[in-house]
Amino acid sequence: MFLEKLFGSAPWPEEEPQERPPATLRRGDLLEVQRTIFVHYGIYLGGDRVAHLMPDILPALTGEPRRIGEAVTNKRLIAGCVCKLASVRVDTVADFAYGARVRVNAMDRRLKMEAFSQEDVARRAEGRLGGVSYSLLWNNCEHFVTYCRYGSPVSQQTDKFCDTLKTVVRDERSVILTLLLGVMSMVCCGVAPATALPAVLVPFSLWMAG
Repeated sequence: MFLEKLFGSAPWPEEEPQERPPATLRRGDLLEVQRTIFVHYGIYLGGDRVAHLMPDILPALTGEPRRIGEAVTNKRLIAGCVCKLASVRVDTVADFAYGARVRVNAMDRRLKMEAFSQEDVARRAEGRLGGVSYSLLWNNCEHFVTYCRYGSPVSQQTDKFCDTLKTVVRDERSVILTLLLGVMSMVCCGVAPATALPAVLVPFSLWMAG
């Protein structure tokens, strides 16, 4: 139930994607691609180059540009998330899209915010290249592109996640589910502080929060 509520719907209402071949992209365009459970964003710099913020542990381990410039693997990405490290890097459109369809400037309609000129957007993105701190809620790829294009770092995905989390916490079924899981853990692993305390405290906390 929790996963269904959290990830079961699209991050915004379905809309017609604005797709363009790479040859027709303009410098300063805001690009977005659908990944498994989230949307990834970048700023087109021209010349088949996209600036985007990616969690990445490797820049903290080595300064070798060739290794850092290689495509970010899942291990590097997860380690970057855990350590709250990222970099604003430049990749080709194909590497950025990773096989997904690319939407162009679709966020303009959703946010209804006035965008900077295309050249200003690209320059703001270029000025942020390099290592940055990462936060899933406060400094992700969506914060980066909205800062570059509109001057205000916001994230609709973060807002939706927090709203959904509130709904889950307020749902009485979450209390019942966590209580049942706690009882099952005590049955399977035995009654001990490591199983009994979470079995009581987690449902109680959800009940009080709801």
